[in-house]
Amino acid sequence: MSVKESVSKYIQRRTSRIPGEFKRLWKNYIYQSFFAACMLAIVLLVLNMENAVVIASIGATAFIVFTMPKNITAMPRRVIGGHVIGLLSGSLIALIPHNGEFSCILVYALAVGLSILLMVALNFEHPPASGTALGVAITGFSVTVLIAVITSSILLSLAHRFLRRYLRELT
Repeated sequence: MSVKESVSKYIQRRTSRIPGEFKRLWKNYIYQSFFAACMLAIVLLVLNMENAVVIASIGATAFIVFTMPKNITAMPRRVIGGHVIGLLSGSLIALIPHNGEFSCILVYALAVGLSILLMVALNFEHPPASGTALGVAITGFSVTVLIAVITSSILLSLAHRFLRRYLRELT
């Protein structure tokens, strides 16, 4: 069997696995992915790569909101509340002195643990928000991060609220 035939068979195998839902909802897949990309572009306009962990957590939130809109973690209250808790947890824990590698590991882990504890205790569970806590603990609090996280959380929540009837479960 030639390389060309092998590649052709591989592609056929992969495309045959495309679920029927994709074939039926392909427009949703395209525009929901487009909206998620637009939301992340807004965040990238405000933040720089120094805040990569926070950007990644907002990207994960965009995934949840636009691919799993009926999921409990996509609820606006949880998106906004979770990221606010992540900001607060990361900011608070960043105040703990940490210079060595081991102390950094402990402090960053503590930021994630505290965010989980508070989100669960206050009923604002939103898993990507623990990434916000980690990112803020690593880089420290800044007004830019505060504005970007709050703005993106609100925009994603508004998009969820106003586009909900058009959003389909894609997972």
